[in-house]
Amino acid sequence: MISLIRCMMNEKQGFSVNGYVMALIVLPICQLLSVYWFIQQAGILPMVAMILVAVLWPGFFMVQPNQGKVLTLFGSYVGTERRDGLRWTIPLFLRRTVSLRIRNFESAKIKVNDNQGNPIEIAAIIVWSVTDTAEAVFEVDDYESFVTIQSESAIRHMASSFPYDPRDDEQAEVALRSHPSEISDSLQKEIQARLAKAGITVHEARISHLAYAQEIASAMLQRQQAAAIIAARSQIVDGAVGMVQMALNKLSAEEIVDLDDERKAHMVSNLLVVLCGDKAPQPVVNSGSLY
Repeated sequence: MISLIRCMMNEKQGFSVNGYVMALIVLPICQLLSVYWFIQQAGILPMVAMILVAVLWPGFFMVQPNQGKVLTLFGSYVGTERRDGLRWTIPLFLRRTVSLRIRNFESAKIKVNDNQGNPIEIAAIIVWSVTDTAEAVFEVDDYESFVTIQSESAIRHMASSFPYDPRDDEQAEVALRSHPSEISDSLQKEIQARLAKAGITVHEARISHLAYAQEIASAMLQRQQAAAIIAARSQIVDGAVGMVQMALNKLSAEEIVDLDDERKAHMVSNLLVVLCGDKAPQPVVNSGSLY
């Protein structure tokens, strides 16, 4: 089996000269000389020279800052001109303008399942620019449409590779919601790998919209609230136990009161109720003896 390998077309410098020199010096002088020659000696050669000089005038073109002109001759790529200002080249060269400025777009909100199977809605902002005009023009049919479609494909693939929320420890698993920097880097690399063949450089890719799909949004919100309550309660209990232990140790060290095991247990129970309760406790004054 014979495998055919198509060579990628890379950008190269095109032929052009300073347009101001050609417009003010070279072409006017050549035009005057050809006319003078025709006046002095009427014939075929002076007329041909005068016509050739006239044909050279359409070779002028303007290059704006951060813009490139792709030059082709009879379907063959001959180079790209990036130097801004008035330029002149061979009039037979066809010139196509390609913007080199940094552009950005926001993808549409797409629905995709994360790696746990939960349906989510996600959208991203992509910042990109053309860095190789030859690849952008000749390797793909429409590089702007190519950027849009491939970016959305990369977003889908990336979103299905990570969970929406970390399962256990936030530090142990990269998730879409909890690790924005890591997700942005992964998305940028994913899009760049798809757009490199079109001469496109991705400067930044960040998620602009992230939410559970409407059909599970309510259930997932309750789940998030429950997880937040559990985490808060756990932290409150840890603090309360430490405060109770500190109180007992200080009472014992300073010999303020001597409590037996039963009274210590009763005191620990009361302190935990006071410290871990949702509402402010109502104090009860004991006017009798301790026992």
